[in-house]
Amino acid sequence: MWSKKALPRSLQNLWKKVKRKPVKTRDDPRHRRRVKALAELFSWGFEKHKRLGKLAKATIKRLVAIDQIIRTCATEWPIEKINRVDLAILRLALAELTMKTAPKKVIIDEAIELAKEYGSDASAGFVNGVLGTAVQKM
Repeated sequence: MWSKKALPRSLQNLWKKVKRKPVKTRDDPRHRRRVKALAELFSWGFEKHKRLGKLAKATIKRLVAIDQIIRTCATEWPIEKINRVDLAILRLALAELTMKTAPKKVIIDEAIELAKEYGSDASAGFVNGVLGTAVQKM
């Protein structure tokens, strides 16, 4: 796998929180997988040679299509200008939506919770807006 010391301090804290306090319940494995995939996707943006888990690999496999969805749903925001954490959350959620691994509402709710916890003050609203538009267009 990869060393958590190689991650930025904010993502090291993210790993600590995953082990202590998931958003929904203490032992929600689905939430833990998403947080792990979020950290992997975020760090993959800086180091492309990292080993990744299944969810992160599935997201990267669909990256071209996912980025196109983001471009059509967030027309005011070029991908290069989107906050990297928000972008990782959007990519993860859109990959799950295209794979249909869980109900749409669950995926969107989890993405919003991740944005509230790890993004900026405006992240949750931005993620909600982009995913809402994407679901309408799907």
